[in-house]
Amino acid sequence: MQVRELATGLWYWTGRHPAWTPADGLDTRPDGWDQEVGCYFYDGPDAICLFDPLIPMEDRDRFFEALDRDLEQTGKPVRILLTVDAHRRSATDLAERHDIDAPPLPPERPELPTGVEIAAEAAGEFVFWLPEHRALVAGDLILGRAHGLEVPRSWLEEGYDAAVAALRPLLELPVDRVLVTHGEPVLEDGLEALEKALAG
Repeated sequence: MQVRELATGLWYWTGRHPAWTPADGLDTRPDGWDQEVGCYFYDGPDAICLFDPLIPMEDRDRFFEALDRDLEQTGKPVRILLTVDAHRRSATDLAERHDIDAPPLPPERPELPTGVEIAAEAAGEFVFWLPEHRALVAGDLILGRAHGLEVPRSWLEEGYDAAVAALRPLLELPVDRVLVTHGEPVLEDGLEALEKALAG
């Protein structure tokens, strides 16, 4: 498990995806993905928000110790937000552990806590916006790649053009960071990276 503080109150952690196989890897195919997937913790005004959370089974105890400590310190409730149905992964287990309702599965829109907005919706997926951090949170619509960001044509297939059109309004936001679940998050010059990705 990797853990990084991206900004005050904004954290990134990774876990090994339980369904990943070597056939899914970037070493195997150009449209593949890494076994380690990213998740985000946002200390919002009235809730701790966990985006696409995955309990890292390889470091489960450390994960829960850190999460419990942060929740105790803030005194805020937990909210689980999913970008896409396929990222429900640990959402039910975490909801049960914290005695909260499991999040609705996209494309059903969740009730949003203060400090979180839905900036775009395409292909059954949400892209969230955190104005405090000038950050987008994306699932499978936007990937981190060695050259920056990518809208994965092969993942979206015939829905690619419609998805790109639905994502273009994101360019009107003052984006600094693009927080992705697959690949490395972009932590500066996010708008420029997004423009290049949407240009194809």
